[in-house]
Amino acid sequence: MSSTQATARRAGALYLLFMIVGLIDMFGFTGFLVAGDATATALSISAHQLSYRVGMLTDLVALLLFIVLVVSLYRLFEGVDPWHAVLMVILVSVGVAVGLANLLTKIAPLILLSGADYLSVFSRPQIDALVLGALSLNSEGNTVAAVFWGLWLLPFGILVIRSDHFPRVLGVLLLVAGAAYLTSSITSIILPAYGEAVSQAATPLLLGEFPIIFWLLIKGAKTRQLP
Repeated sequence: MSSTQATARRAGALYLLFMIVGLIDMFGFTGFLVAGDATATALSISAHQLSYRVGMLTDLVALLLFIVLVVSLYRLFEGVDPWHAVLMVILVSVGVAVGLANLLTKIAPLILLSGADYLSVFSRPQIDALVLGALSLNSEGNTVAAVFWGLWLLPFGILVIRSDHFPRVLGVLLLVAGAAYLTSSITSIILPAYGEAVSQAATPLLLGEFPIIFWLLIKGAKTRQLP
């Protein structure tokens, strides 16, 4: 197996693992935020604190996997277009930094609900309101992070199209998925009243990210022909 093939298969395995961890985090550790109900939100976290902490760990693992993945993809594409390969790494790095910073807003409810003596100056309804505020901030932070989840797919898609490793349609699908992420997240930031509707309409387009994962994992990459 050529080094290009090995790098492609490694990237595919990392990409699949990253997606699995991300989906587990998305659907397995949700439901703590009860919109508009601070008491129910605080009670939910207190009653399922272990699950809440595991969800935080899953967030962290996903972000670390993302860094390892993009480094692997950089190695695969640096010979195709160094500028776009570096841009891809930069956008992922910024997105991961935003994600790590946003993770702090998930830690805040645990501190607020710890029962520490210094928190006695706050009434229980006030603490519950602060918990709800922290998780609401986390939700908004995820929207900002999603901008970078869309942006990085643009140079990635261009690299796939310009390389002779893969069918160009895979790159086009990545560009479509990137545009869908951007449209959904930017709408949620600028026009929040339409955010849910746009997100639902954009969701099928996000599936354009998946074909490259299985192509990398199963087919690998053709060895680039030197002139």
